[in-house]
Amino acid sequence: MARIDYEDDDLNPDTGDAPQWRRRLVTWALAAIGLGLGFLIPYSLYLNHEVGQRFDQLRWQLPTRVYGQPLELAPGLALDAETLKTELDAAGYHAGDGSRPGSYRRDGGQWLISSRGFNDVDGAVAPRRIEVRLSGGKVARLEDAATDSKLKAARLDPARIATLYGQQQEERRLVRLEEVPELLVTGLQAVEDRDFAHHHGIDVSGILRAAWVNLKAGEAVQGASTLTQQLARSGLLGIGREQTFTRKFNEMIYALLIEARYDKKTILEAYFNQVYLGQRGAQAIHGVAAASEFWFGRDLPDISTEQIALLIGIVRGPSYYDPRDNPERATARRNFVLGEMHETGLIDDAEHQRALKAPLGVTEQPGLSANRFPAYVDLVRRQLASDYPADALAGAGLSVMTGMSPSAQAYAEGAVTKTLESLDSKNRPDLQAGLVLTDVHDGEVLAVVGSGTPARPGFNRAVEARRPVGSLLKPFVYLLALAQPDRWSLASWVDDSPVTVALGNGKRWTPGNSDNRSHGTVRLIDALANSYNQATVRIGMQVDPRRIASLIHTLAGIEAEPNPSLILGSVGQSPYAMAQLYQFLASGGEIQPLHAVRGVLDAEGRALNRYDTEPAPAQDGDAIAARLITIALQHTVSSGTARRLVADGLGELQAAGKTGTSNDSRDSWFAGYTGDHLAVVWVGNDDNKPTGLYGSTGGMRVWSNLFSRLPSAPLKVGDKGLDWQWVVGSNTTDAGCPGARRFAFVAGFAPAYQPCQPPEPVVEEGQGGWREWFGFGRDDDDEREAPPEPPPPPPQPVETP
Repeated sequence: MARIDYEDDDLNPDTGDAPQWRRRLVTWALAAIGLGLGFLIPYSLYLNHEVGQRFDQLRWQLPTRVYGQPLELAPGLALDAETLKTELDAAGYHAGDGSRPGSYRRDGGQWLISSRGFNDVDGAVAPRRIEVRLSGGKVARLEDAATDSKLKAARLDPARIATLYGQQQEERRLVRLEEVPELLVTGLQAVEDRDFAHHHGIDVSGILRAAWVNLKAGEAVQGASTLTQQLARSGLLGIGREQTFTRKFNEMIYALLIEARYDKKTILEAYFNQVYLGQRGAQAIHGVAAASEFWFGRDLPDISTEQIALLIGIVRGPSYYDPRDNPERATARRNFVLGEMHETGLIDDAEHQRALKAPLGVTEQPGLSANRFPAYVDLVRRQLASDYPADALAGAGLSVMTGMSPSAQAYAEGAVTKTLESLDSKNRPDLQAGLVLTDVHDGEVLAVVGSGTPARPGFNRAVEARRPVGSLLKPFVYLLALAQPDRWSLASWVDDSPVTVALGNGKRWTPGNSDNRSHGTVRLIDALANSYNQATVRIGMQVDPRRIASLIHTLAGIEAEPNPSLILGSVGQSPYAMAQLYQFLASGGEIQPLHAVRGVLDAEGRALNRYDTEPAPAQDGDAIAARLITIALQHTVSSGTARRLVADGLGELQAAGKTGTSNDSRDSWFAGYTGDHLAVVWVGNDDNKPTGLYGSTGGMRVWSNLFSRLPSAPLKVGDKGLDWQWVVGSNTTDAGCPGARRFAFVAGFAPAYQPCQPPEPVVEEGQGGWREWFGFGRDDDDEREAPPEPPPPPPQPVETP
């Protein structure tokens, strides 16, 4: 029998062995599988560890948000329609029917406001619908719209005024899945991942369906990645769009691991908090809640069907479909999403057609801002520095609750801008300003303006500038005098004749008045109201400059050398420091530390620190002295150096105020307060050159422009501890006595009574007389202060209005 030769590719029937090439193939295959498993298993374990690190703990870097003051409405509150609308706009409210949270309806003076719930320093504040009636510049009525019952007070959720980011410039606000509108949840799945509920991270059928949709559309309108893959791509791999095999492979492995470890609810919730939906400079917008505010200026529950569709459309490409830069492209994408919603039965025909015709609803400017009020936020940072260093505060996910009033801040910025523009000329082209506005009831800082361009960050003149304060210090000289009621009263006679003070080393100081005149013997109240330097120096030297230095240190922490020139304000301070000093007077004698921050909340809304503690009641002696100075400063406004405020139409406020001007008109100051507010204003040049401005023509003009718009209660001085009497000469007398003036005295210290007698033929200087008949009356402004010592100054030149 002939032998048959077998080729290598045939089986040998005698031995049953496989041919050589097959043995090699199997060996290679097994080796490849072994190598693959040897790589894939540890690599998958590594990626699984990464999922646990990046996803499981959900450690996103959340920005710290800074909020303004909740608007607290109460019957009798000074409030007009313009201010209420400003507050609502700042807090992101929108006009509507007032039925949904974050909306309001206005009908003349009647407002229906639907507030949102929020966390404040004293706990959670529930949402509610309230009716507000404004009349006569006040809240006339406040009711609960649900029960028609009257309310004593109601708080509206505050505006966000700044965001403090960490190293990552990411804007994100975490939401739970149940807080996301249902249409957004279902609509996103309809467009991006219809089989989300059934697949395990990778959807082959979805890939085929997307390919078919894109083929019909002639362009890429639907992606093939699942929501889980998109989450893996942006949350674990970063938001980069480069397509590489390694990146795609990692994305798929991540998606499988995520699906294996977490339920669908957790994955969806993470997606809605992570998805990238826009960019503003270095500020990345992540999550649907932040995107809703960024694009529409609304909270997530408040957005409409067409806005939901736009958000879903933007997911595919926030830059490409940017509705501000590419509205036509964004509209087409939104309409495609609306079509998908309609096709899947999520919206009916009527809603589909309505939404197609609706505008995009995007705000002109982004609803988010890193820092809308740089000077105020600078003050916030300074006040938090001891408890929260900058690196611990930024990106910490905290809520900083402040006292800033958006309307007051807007009016303050407007007043500074308007005034500086009106004062701008060839002689003063570089004017700057600093302003601090406070609440006289509790010391909260309501507004801060740090420069002539308020929105631009930089040197904060309201807090950092140290400029000579001039006559702003004079009321505290008189305060010390009036604290000795057995020696001094508002009716006391003081000598305003030339005065010389020995300074030591044989040097002498002879300050002069602003009008270069002496006014003889005048009432103490008139010496302060007209800011007579000579009379003030005489009083100050008897009071003792050391006591003046001690007083301003106690009240405001101001350090000053107790030189005689301190009497006329030869100390450099900031508007903030002077606001702290004047807060004592404006509050009626209370020691109220100014504070911009009311409290700090953690990411869950729990209070970590509070800074809005109640101030201690004023001591009786302090309250009485503060009332007397306030009466004198009201006289300053009604008939003294600040009387232009009455001509400006602000007489009804019955404000108390004091002008101040430093040497050569380098610094213009004004401090004034009403029944609700205190504002201190400085105007000058950074280079310390003369401005040609005085207290009444610079700082007071800003104050006037501010209070012409800011609703504020009139200043009413209580009579507790005071005794009002009619006075002629140095005695009390009858009310109808010719020439009698009415003065307030500390109770028990009024001078002796004397029956009415014919008036002496002496006219009190500063109250009329031949000089005023011929135009030689008081100047519109106040004083010329002495420079710091040493050396002593020469006689002061005239200060004219």
